[in-house]
Amino acid sequence: QVQLVESGGGAVQTGGSLRLSCVASGYSFSSYCMGWFRRALGKEREELAAISYLGGTSYTDSVNGRFTVSKDNAKNTLYLQMNSLKPEDTAMYYCAADRKRRFSCFGAGYSDWGQGTQVTVSS
Repeated sequence: QVQLVESGGGAVQTGGSLRLSCVASGYSFSSYCMGWFRRALGKEREELAAISYLGGTSYTDSVNGRFTVSKDNAKNTLYLQMNSLKPEDTAMYYCAADRKRRFSCFGAGYSDWGQGTQVTVSS
């Protein structure tokens, strides 16, 4: 059974940093695409970052240069380092897996999702 569990969310002030983690189990974590998404209150889900099975990364423009996605295959863990946080980054953050794709991960058809972790940035 595939399971994704996020952690690391919290409340920070503008300009602060957080690192989100997503521990995966139940499948071969190192072999497939992984991504980070967020959904702000009243808004549609937004894809933020993706990482291929070889570690290639892609980002949406709004977080490029501020957020960094990485993974530790030995720990079956995906990370999202978030720096220079802004109030508009306030949202529920989710990790996701696409167990049918290894490359071209941004915009992939993610089918497995975590429960989310809340990030709140105050001004």
